[in-house]
Amino acid sequence: MATREDSRAEREARLDNLHEQLTGAVERLVTGEDWADALRFAARFRSRSFNNVLLIWEQHQAAFEQGRVPEPFPTYVAGYKQWQQLGRQVEKGQSGYQILAPVTGRFASANPSDPASWRRLNRGEKPRPGETVGSRMVGVCPAYVWDVSQTTGDPLPEKPEPRLLTGAAPEGLREGLAGRIEAEGFELLWVPHEGMIGGANGLTNFETRQVAVRENMSDAAQVKTEGHELAHVLMHGPDQEEARRHRGIGEVEAESVALMIGAAHGMDTSEYTIPYVAGWAAAVDGKNPVEVVQAAGERIRKTAIDILDQLDTIQVPDGTPPGLDQDPQRRPPERAASRAALVAESEGLRPERAGRGL
Repeated sequence: MATREDSRAEREARLDNLHEQLTGAVERLVTGEDWADALRFAARFRSRSFNNVLLIWEQHQAAFEQGRVPEPFPTYVAGYKQWQQLGRQVEKGQSGYQILAPVTGRFASANPSDPASWRRLNRGEKPRPGETVGSRMVGVCPAYVWDVSQTTGDPLPEKPEPRLLTGAAPEGLREGLAGRIEAEGFELLWVPHEGMIGGANGLTNFETRQVAVRENMSDAAQVKTEGHELAHVLMHGPDQEEARRHRGIGEVEAESVALMIGAAHGMDTSEYTIPYVAGWAAAVDGKNPVEVVQAAGERIRKTAIDILDQLDTIQVPDGTPPGLDQDPQRRPPERAASRAALVAESEGLRPERAGRGL
């Protein structure tokens, strides 16, 4: 019979294996030309962390090469019991994809504004009278998800997906991005040609609080540039020293956010230009290029989600099976824990990572 120590050792071994897979996936992004493909993939699985997106991508590719799944890219992924909740069953012999799931703990404090006052509650322990309770991430553990192609059962409900003409932007996206730019306190200017903004497609000026986009481009290109400049507004203000010291980082991040916004709306992003990742990742003094790309990927994903969640537009699915995301109790464990981490942060706690983070 396995002891608690045996179980802990097995979990640590699985975490080590996941860490090696993840490091290998990020190293291939740094040294290869797959950055844009990874972002397009992440746009369709944006409910998952960037690290878990890469893990799903790698393992599904391996399953496809082994003939275990019919398509090279997954469509919807969920846990074993979540598929059962949707009336589907994982087929016998189908191995799941390992991801990193957060472990959260409950904390209590009589003085929430003092970070040092929070204490962790034991299982079943109740807070003392007058204490505030919050949750935060204290570690990670291996978890499994399966693609819908690895399951059989009830059909999934169909969700509307955007259909675009060549060169056209998704309906409502131009207005939605413009509204967000203005909500951030910037004036949006449409200028006749690039000569008015130094030869660029778009320009963000933090001193005048203005965003300019040239009009002599296709509709889709104009809207893509809108997304690019909005990313600058949200990510690269005067207080963001690193992006200002290394302009390439800021440009890659902004263009990557624009790519994810476009991909989430079914836009053809084949003409997007993403600078070679190794160049800007290696330019950050004192940091490992793998760590730079990993951190940037999550920053890009979070910014894109922040923008997408506030748009009233038809978007491609986010990797969560239709029907599962309608009930808060059925959200993927990673998504639910992320909500708990946000609640904890709003109450003065800061999510911590034990070992390797998501």
